[in-house]
Amino acid sequence: MRQPAGPEPLTAPFLAAVAEAESLIAGADFVRTDQDLAEGYDYLAASTAACLRLSGAHGTSHPYFVSSTGPYAKMGLDNPDTLYYHATIEPTAEYVVSGVRGTTVDLSFQVLKGDYTATDVPGGADAFDDRRIPIAADGSFSIRFGPAKPDMGADYFPLGDGASMLAVREVYGDWSDRKGSIRIERVDSVGTAPVEPDLARLRKRYRAAAKMLLTRVHTWFNFPKWFYLDLPVNTLTAPRLTPGGLSTQYSSVGHFELAEDQALVITVPKSDAPYQGFQLGSLWYISLDYVHHQTSLNHAQAQVDSDGMIRMVVSARNPGIANWIETTGRSRGILQFRWQRTDRPMTEADGPTVAVVSIDAVAHHLPYFEDNRIDATGWRARISARQRAFAERMLG
Repeated sequence: MRQPAGPEPLTAPFLAAVAEAESLIAGADFVRTDQDLAEGYDYLAASTAACLRLSGAHGTSHPYFVSSTGPYAKMGLDNPDTLYYHATIEPTAEYVVSGVRGTTVDLSFQVLKGDYTATDVPGGADAFDDRRIPIAADGSFSIRFGPAKPDMGADYFPLGDGASMLAVREVYGDWSDRKGSIRIERVDSVGTAPVEPDLARLRKRYRAAAKMLLTRVHTWFNFPKWFYLDLPVNTLTAPRLTPGGLSTQYSSVGHFELAEDQALVITVPKSDAPYQGFQLGSLWYISLDYVHHQTSLNHAQAQVDSDGMIRMVVSARNPGIANWIETTGRSRGILQFRWQRTDRPMTEADGPTVAVVSIDAVAHHLPYFEDNRIDATGWRARISARQRAFAERMLG
């Protein structure tokens, strides 16, 4: 006699989402090579692990900061110079966020409504850097978030309707900078313990992870189409406020397609903004390997010519200069500048100019080429400095 079917396995929704995400990866219209596909599957593996982990951090009774994206679970064109954290919040509760400011160039906070979806980006109820918060002489700070109330003071930030996430970014200039510490407490639950998970909660967690995974894959497939791929290839926009980003962040974006014997020469003024960074990304909208390759440079790392300009060369082949940006074998990808902690609008004059040249003609397009040269020993020293400084962040 046939036994009646039992309840659906707890993991079934997540396993179905993984299968659907794999189908999306395999069918991506920009996949041309086995390398493209292998990178997509690596992205899927990291996203699967991240969504399972993050789904367990979505309880709001006892929030804590988790790594939003990073070197081993990338998404959303993660900035190589940034540590990303977030905590899940509710607009009706009050929270204390405290810590010690590190020596990084920027520390910023953003309250988000909703989440990134396949058709939109979350609205930022508030976004600001640490210039708006009281910081003691020893670097310590304590600020509050919660419902609007009278006499809130400089250390209290109201949460608007629909507030669901507090995002924190800690941005490096010199990679030897020291990161700070940070924690979050919900005022009405501190000192108590959360409810132990039961089967119902775990079933809900797997469903949340499934939704999170598909949302992540759908969203970041679409993001380059919204903001990058309709632009003329091998160009960069004038600086503009970053969509869905910080109120004090400007960006210049584009995408490249280069043959093996071609290069992009990018020229940009060294900014008076406290942070200026450039990076490459893949068409999966994630950063390239920035630890073992120089796929990014910021204002503290880049060589600046005597006329105040930064000149970088994006290419597959090594042009023998300090500001080489490696495509790591890719013929196509994303270009991104960021300026952060700005106190004035970034204009077209602050932005980059781009020229497509033969790799053999690079020297003719660099007026300070002799000053830019670097040999194999010097290059290896640059990469080892990146590796060691990155390891000091103690990310895993």
